[in-house]
Amino acid sequence: MTAEIDTVLAVGAHGRFAGLVPPALRAKGIKVRALVRDDDAAAAALANGAAELARGDLRRPDTLLAAVRGVQGVFHIGPAFAPDEAEMGINMVRAARQEGVAKFVYSSVIQPTYARLPNHASKIAVEEALFESGLDYTILRPTNVFQNLVAAWPAIVKTATFAEPFRATMRVARVDYRDVAEAAAIAFSSNRLSYGAFDLCADGSPNRDEIAALMSDVLGRCIAAAELNFDSWAAKANLPYVPAQIEVLRQVHAHYAAHGAPGNGLVLRAILGREPRTLRAFIQELATEQSLASLDSQPMTGRS
Repeated sequence: MTAEIDTVLAVGAHGRFAGLVPPALRAKGIKVRALVRDDDAAAAALANGAAELARGDLRRPDTLLAAVRGVQGVFHIGPAFAPDEAEMGINMVRAARQEGVAKFVYSSVIQPTYARLPNHASKIAVEEALFESGLDYTILRPTNVFQNLVAAWPAIVKTATFAEPFRATMRVARVDYRDVAEAAAIAFSSNRLSYGAFDLCADGSPNRDEIAALMSDVLGRCIAAAELNFDSWAAKANLPYVPAQIEVLRQVHAHYAAHGAPGNGLVLRAILGREPRTLRAFIQELATEQSLASLDSQPMTGRS
């Protein structure tokens, strides 16, 4: 039985994915203590809804014990494509165990047993550490997330093209990370998801032709689906990664090119007790936000 959770230490609360976790926990009456390394991350975490800050470094286990002390839960997500992601995750599991944390929720990856991808293999090690920890755990395994479209959206609108580095006909499941965050909040506020590992997808596994058609419908003009080689795509994407991380991402997209990454929404629907958020609705949000930003940038005399 999950103990009553008052405060959760959240790794990544300053980021674009786990930054969606604090609002979901607050909706359940749970406070968030954000693990941060610097002032920029601290400011972002507070803006995302964290109530407390803890300075710590996942690569320095000695800093994690104080960060965990006094919380009842830990939410952990590893830094994207980091070569030592497994070690950092295991450090957090050990700190949570040592401090007697009641609940550990881990944001892993869909189908982690596909160990030929380094970012999958690193998550297997963290999952194994949880299985052996004696902690009450929940493992959430999201697929490719809708929020990856945010950075690309201005270029999509400007060029009327949606490009990725694999064939437009390959099917890839996607999910809104807000739904993953809500699943985490459910895990912390009840025992429904205790000792479970769950692949999380929205319904359907759209290919890029279908996504471009959705964009076209929402925007009221044609958006074409295109394919770029990985290096061209990565250069245009302006990725915030070092070369070693980019090479791991190259392997992920090579997997998409060879096999796709299909999935279905059954598990997520059962967890949430409602329909998962849809890609169409997310694209509509992007279009609305872009329109409002454009309006805000106009001089007052240019508005009706």
